[in-house]
Amino acid sequence: MAIVAVTYSPGETLAPFLASVASAADWGPTGARIVLADNGSTDGSVVAAAASDGVMVLHTGGNLGFGGGANAGAAALPPGVEWVIVCNPDLVFAPGAVDDLWAAVDRWPRAGALGPQLRTPEGTVYPSARELPSLVRGIGHAVFGWWWPTNPWTKAYRRDHEAPTERTAGWLSGACLLLRREAFASVGGFDERYFMYFEDVDLGERLARAGWQNVYVPSSVATHIGGHSTSDNAAAMTRAHHESAYRYLAERRPAWWQAPVRGVLRLGLGGRQLLARRSAKVADGAAVPGPPSG
Repeated sequence: MAIVAVTYSPGETLAPFLASVASAADWGPTGARIVLADNGSTDGSVVAAAASDGVMVLHTGGNLGFGGGANAGAAALPPGVEWVIVCNPDLVFAPGAVDDLWAAVDRWPRAGALGPQLRTPEGTVYPSARELPSLVRGIGHAVFGWWWPTNPWTKAYRRDHEAPTERTAGWLSGACLLLRREAFASVGGFDERYFMYFEDVDLGERLARAGWQNVYVPSSVATHIGGHSTSDNAAAMTRAHHESAYRYLAERRPAWWQAPVRGVLRLGLGGRQLLARRSAKVADGAAVPGPPSG
């Protein structure tokens, strides 16, 4: 097993991430193999991390986005690595988190991807195992989620009103994924046309179509700080989010007679993008409800 973390000036989040890896699994005498697929960091954090044991820095040659960086990092691993954790570097594993993910592999022999329970820094469970965004669920979530987070479309999509249980999901958050390398390779990895956002949704759907399962393992816990490398580029990230959403939804409706649907999607997402640029509440989307959960 190896870890690929996609970095882009991760700052002070990188050191806690690397420190948490040691206690996340019984890696054996050689320790964990960690590849930092670096998309052009300039803050010095990745250079400093390169001196850590078991850490290799792979310079991708430019800002390839999350999917492109993850693909490059996975391709650099030796053939004997059969499982790879792809994640963001603004993550802190709880002790034993990777071991808990690994234990679930035996329970789900057709698992192509397994994801932990993600929590916010405040301890609230983040809905990281969701259903695929159908047209109705997607529109309902986009229109109502930012001001009515408990609406039925958002609840059906995120399933965050349920107690965390081990189960299959439509897709798992790319913030942390344990991927069977065979399954990942069989679908061609991440679709690099998604610069940011929806690359994990697309991957989950393609894995399922190829006969693999996406499995949520809430006994494994990681804290996701989130947003560090994107906070200084909010406008660009808002644009990328809406463009990725359109690509995902439109490409699943490619027929000529579905052109009106694609037009409505383009206008609706374009309007929401304009609102999101003027309102942080709209940009943030549906709030995660409820108190911290165990």
